[in-house]
Amino acid sequence: MGPRQTIETHSVENRTSSLSQELARPSHNKHRWWVWLLILAVLGVAVWYFRGVAQKQSEKSTASARTRLGNQATPVSIATANEGNLPVYYTGLGTVTAFYTVTVHTRVDGQIMKVYFKEGQFVQQGEPLVEIDSRPYQVQLEQAQGQLAKDTAALHDATIDFNRDTALSSEGIIPKQQLDTQTSAMEQARGATVADQGAIDTAKLDLAYCHITAPISGRIGLRLVDPGNIVHAADTTGLIVITQLQPIAVIFTLPQDELPDVYKELRAHDRLPVDAYDRDDTSKIASGFLQTMDNQIDTTTGTYKLKAVFDNKDSALFPNQFVNIHLLVDTKRNMTIIPAAAVQRGPQGNYVYVVNGNSVKVREVKAGLTDGNSIAIDSGLQPGDEVVTDGLDKLTDGSKIEVRSPTGGTPGSKKGQQSPTMKNMSAPIQTPRKPRPTGQPK
Repeated sequence: MGPRQTIETHSVENRTSSLSQELARPSHNKHRWWVWLLILAVLGVAVWYFRGVAQKQSEKSTASARTRLGNQATPVSIATANEGNLPVYYTGLGTVTAFYTVTVHTRVDGQIMKVYFKEGQFVQQGEPLVEIDSRPYQVQLEQAQGQLAKDTAALHDATIDFNRDTALSSEGIIPKQQLDTQTSAMEQARGATVADQGAIDTAKLDLAYCHITAPISGRIGLRLVDPGNIVHAADTTGLIVITQLQPIAVIFTLPQDELPDVYKELRAHDRLPVDAYDRDDTSKIASGFLQTMDNQIDTTTGTYKLKAVFDNKDSALFPNQFVNIHLLVDTKRNMTIIPAAAVQRGPQGNYVYVVNGNSVKVREVKAGLTDGNSIAIDSGLQPGDEVVTDGLDKLTDGSKIEVRSPTGGTPGSKKGQQSPTMKNMSAPIQTPRKPRPTGQPK
């Protein structure tokens, strides 16, 4: 074999070896893919296994916790359902208005000499307030009195002449015309005396106007003028303002839908009780009665005005003060009443947790009239039943409870002190606006 054949033989062998390697390479890659698939499968099984183990441990822990909670008593506060009367109030916004307001003016011109009052003082009708210089009017009185004396003398002289002329005329000594003239002169003198008496009365009236007194009983505001000022009857400012505070009125409004009930009760009872509360509607200020209502409805607001009167002996109400009015229109009697916090609302309606030994039982109820703190139960409860008022979020049907004491402790027995708000449910309870069952849409 020659050198050329030897080279060709090696070349053929090299190509055959390269081809064999290329044919063998896919088999190697395929084998590697199965290896990765096996690794992923092993990892998936491991994750599933450990996750199942962790979930079982969590379920065991949760079940253990629930078991502990189920065996542990929940601290709660309870109240006893009582039978009582539930007054129905209509509430509205009102403004305190002075029963009378008087701006005192002078009726004569002159200088203020004395001021007898203090700002903010309570005065009675007829008490002196201001004294105006009366000397000019005293002079006018004396002048009128002097003129009256002069005209009285002239009248006396004219009367004597008239009597004389009457006698002479009857004898025919003087003509009838002279008697008529003397008669006219006498009547003119008499008229002058009447005018003089009027001037005297005017001067006396001006003197009385110089001493200004209180036209009404009430409270004096800030002084508008000071002593020494010259005042005139034509002044528009006035001297002082007096407002009557006892009694005092409140003007308030109610929706027109409540007009028939109020009108019916007003005609039946003449006077309806009214309570005035502060602007926060939390503290009662005064009690009075409904005096009257307006004769028309305001079409822009759909409300009508009413006027209530208060004695205001303690001066708790002040003019232009904003108050909340509670008007008593009815009283629902023999109602089962519990705190409003005890009533819960669920998909099936209203329900309460009723104390049953050392546990609670869910009971559906039908709620009636409500107020801010109390609610009347139409059905589902009886007077004497105990209901949970606090700690409701941790309760379920059959949960064990432990009643808190009023001071915050937890006595061992279930019988705890009832809620202070339920100790006297026969006292009046205020309900907002028109009464409606709880849970219904407005």
